[in-house]
Amino acid sequence: MANAEPLPEKYDELVGVLQELSSPGGSLPGSNDFGCRPTAEHPRPVVLVHGTTGGAQITWGAFVPMLKNAGYCVFALTYGAIPGPWPISAVGGMRPIEGSAQEIGAFVDRVLAATGASTVDIVGHSQGTIATGYYAKVLGGHSKITNDVSLAPLWLGTKALGAEKLPGLFDRFGLPDTAFPICQACGQFAAGAKLVDKVNAGGTPYVEGIRYTNIGTRYDEQVVPFTQGMLPGLPGDDVTNIVVQDGCEKDDSDHTALTDSKRAGYLVLNALDPAHPREVPCA
Repeated sequence: MANAEPLPEKYDELVGVLQELSSPGGSLPGSNDFGCRPTAEHPRPVVLVHGTTGGAQITWGAFVPMLKNAGYCVFALTYGAIPGPWPISAVGGMRPIEGSAQEIGAFVDRVLAATGASTVDIVGHSQGTIATGYYAKVLGGHSKITNDVSLAPLWLGTKALGAEKLPGLFDRFGLPDTAFPICQACGQFAAGAKLVDKVNAGGTPYVEGIRYTNIGTRYDEQVVPFTQGMLPGLPGDDVTNIVVQDGCEKDDSDHTALTDSKRAGYLVLNALDPAHPREVPCA
């Protein structure tokens, strides 16, 4: 259902942070309306899945109003937070990804039950991409997803700061991938980690029946190299890879900025509704 008056759109990382500070543990205006009913134009609710240290409000201050104003039912969760009082509870993506994927699945089920839709579209960022991939491929959630749009995807894991050495180091000392201090998930999305291998079993992270769009940036300092998430897939996989600098060399978005970028946001809109493409801005 569309709002009577459009929500203000501001492509600034502080929007979500300020909302979390003013409404601890709450939801961004326009999101998590479980009375929302999808329209014929946009029949699937959109579920937003943040990355490491992100949250339902912290990450999505720019995208929620954009999607809501475009006519979507929009939902966002905070998963994988360390148990504790606010603000600890607002920082997600810290616990093992296997449990986070279960949380994502339970949230998707709640959204489907409330909206009456048969599938959702997911927009994930960073860790949220591989957590969604684990849900789809390992936990059997693929039948509940039509579009999977990934910002700074982590399909092959990251090699930032030598992260690819972590799996071997953990094995050497008989430690699990979750042994990384404080952030148990952080060792799980290193290149070569066991969880990454599970998601890529069979030579692809993709699942038949889901339409994938990967949106990356050459200036990603956390998914290194950024091409770790720009995988073409195997024959039969439905995959589109987009680099935000292609056609807009002056775009200097880094890893985090993709969730606050109007260019990335309009690429997301076009991935969700390719039959009605919008002109993508360059800034």
